[in-house]
Amino acid sequence: MSTVLVVEDSVTEMHLLTSYLKGAGLSVVSAQSGEEAQVKLNGPKPDLIVLDVILPGQSGFELCRELKADPSTSKIPVVICSTKDTEVDKMWGNMLGANAYIPKPVDRAELLKTIRQLIK
Repeated sequence: MSTVLVVEDSVTEMHLLTSYLKGAGLSVVSAQSGEEAQVKLNGPKPDLIVLDVILPGQSGFELCRELKADPSTSKIPVVICSTKDTEVDKMWGNMLGANAYIPKPVDRAELLKTIRQLIK
């Protein structure tokens, strides 16, 4: 079973994303900040990371850049999931190494299709 690390500080969004992913047969590990995500990444590595941009402390953009620069996590696909959905935000996410950018509110079908493509 594939594992997804969801980094999201909103309890409502976390619950929604977790229900979508578990409903698709995926295992979910959650973190509410970039710092908590880094701690979780010291253990077994997930197959994919869903990452919010607006987080307490370190932003999702900063975390994405760090993940892609670190050889131990650089190959893990990152899907940024954010209310920040201007073309500039999407371009920035792409420049930092994100594999996909999905605006909130999240479309369940789009999220699951994107994840399936990235963790074949």
